[in-house]
Amino acid sequence: MIVITGAAGFIGSNLVGKLNAEGHSDLVVVDQFNRPEKTRNLENKSFEEKIDRDDFLLWLNRHHREVIYVFHIGARTDTAEFDKSVFDRLNFGYSKEVWNTCATHSIPLLYASSAATYGMGEYGYEDSHEIVNRLKPLNPYGESKNEFDKWVLRQKDCPPFWAGMKFFNVYGPNEYHKGRMASVIFHAFNQIRQTGRMKLFRSHNPEFKDGEQKRDFIYVKDVTDVLYFIFRKRPAPGLYNLGTGEARTFLDLTKATFLAMNLDPVINFIDTPADIRIKYQYFTEAHMEKLRMAGYTKPFHSLEAGVKEYVKEYLTNEAYY
Repeated sequence: MIVITGAAGFIGSNLVGKLNAEGHSDLVVVDQFNRPEKTRNLENKSFEEKIDRDDFLLWLNRHHREVIYVFHIGARTDTAEFDKSVFDRLNFGYSKEVWNTCATHSIPLLYASSAATYGMGEYGYEDSHEIVNRLKPLNPYGESKNEFDKWVLRQKDCPPFWAGMKFFNVYGPNEYHKGRMASVIFHAFNQIRQTGRMKLFRSHNPEFKDGEQKRDFIYVKDVTDVLYFIFRKRPAPGLYNLGTGEARTFLDLTKATFLAMNLDPVINFIDTPADIRIKYQYFTEAHMEKLRMAGYTKPFHSLEAGVKEYVKEYLTNEAYY
């Protein structure tokens, strides 16, 4: 069996769909299944068993002989949560237990890290193990992900294969439940539909014009394609960036959303709130050489193509993947 933690979440449920599409139904899905708006993500998907997050480690110790792979995608991802103890328990502590259990029972493990580990990008965005100890994340979420990456790199007892995937700005279907943590595309679509216009943060950095702040936006279907590649090919263990390798502006994103909605762009700029201005990221872009060198050759969706599919096939009809 293949295990997916965080399976009812955004990336996790898309991964379940991808595995189903590739012929895998021998799945064990792990999550908290107490939110109907989230568990809808698993409707019409095939799996063998549901396990509550709090029961999973005991289950894994009992059933490890039946498990061929663990995708540990589940995490607390709220970048506006500043109670460090929440992340110590759900991200760092829980992930250590998953790692140790997989190491003990020789189960391959892929886990979700994050581009939030890079902070302001003082050391660039290269997925080199050499810079992990120097990175300065901007919030407790990013810190929890980086602390786990650092801990992993110190371990002598490891799963037979492991990979930590540094997700950049992921967007796509099945993020309806995420509220303020949903992608900018999701919020742009809803704001445009409700008001006919989009508000973007004004630039407070003289090196960037208004709306030309850049992020590496990646469509979730590209993410799951890469995760499946890692599952099948098992390249060298380590940390891997997962973005497109091409930063795009918020103006590009907003114009693509208007175009997908068959509307002319109407964009207003507002001041970035003072409390986040000092830590606002003006540029992120994944270095993707390591993944490409590992043999992944499939092209990523352009921002325009990904937004068009997301808006027309999912957001417009509130459809799920």
